[in-house]
Amino acid sequence: MIKLVGILLVALGFGFRVNALVVVLGAGLATGLAAGFSLREVVAMMGRLFVENRGLVLPIVLMLPVVGLLEKHGLQERIATLMRQTAAATAGRILWLYQALRGGLSVLGISLGNHAGMVRPLIAPMAEGAAARRGELTPATRERVRAHGAAAENVGNFFSDDILVAVGALLLVKGFFDAAGVVVTLEKIKLWSVPTALWVLAIGWWRYRALDRWLAKRKDGAK
Repeated sequence: MIKLVGILLVALGFGFRVNALVVVLGAGLATGLAAGFSLREVVAMMGRLFVENRGLVLPIVLMLPVVGLLEKHGLQERIATLMRQTAAATAGRILWLYQALRGGLSVLGISLGNHAGMVRPLIAPMAEGAAARRGELTPATRERVRAHGAAAENVGNFFSDDILVAVGALLLVKGFFDAAGVVVTLEKIKLWSVPTALWVLAIGWWRYRALDRWLAKRKDGAK
């Protein structure tokens, strides 16, 4: 159990709002040391895994300066203003449509974006702008809308990438069951992934409608 200390460190670090990079690196070092590796071996392992997976990591690293430059020139403010002027837009509708689009593209193995490249610069400001149409948002309300935006990214991607064998996640799940000694075919995994993805989409619709109702009550109470 002590080898899983990294999970505890991640939970504590995120709970106390410590820098995410520091938390992840610290958890990785602690897990490696608890598993019996030396500090040199843990650092070497991190470097090797980074190089082997640079095709996944580098696009995110290179995207951050671009997103920062767009935000510096008022990307979030312009999007929020546009959403305030769109009468049919609500925070819940925007987030549900993004979850549906994210899930649909994940089925085909197409990455629309992620938290850093899509949710933070575009989706979250759109939802906040729609929510603030009748008044400014409190910090707690703003954080709640952002949390739903992060959930739309996670849920839309996670539950929809096990339907086509062309997507690597399906093979990863198959490999996990094979290593655990559980006999399961790719067809069965795909079969149960479809209703799961549809059910998650329905749950998302209910959650975002509940978010819109909560925002409406908060505004009515403030008024």
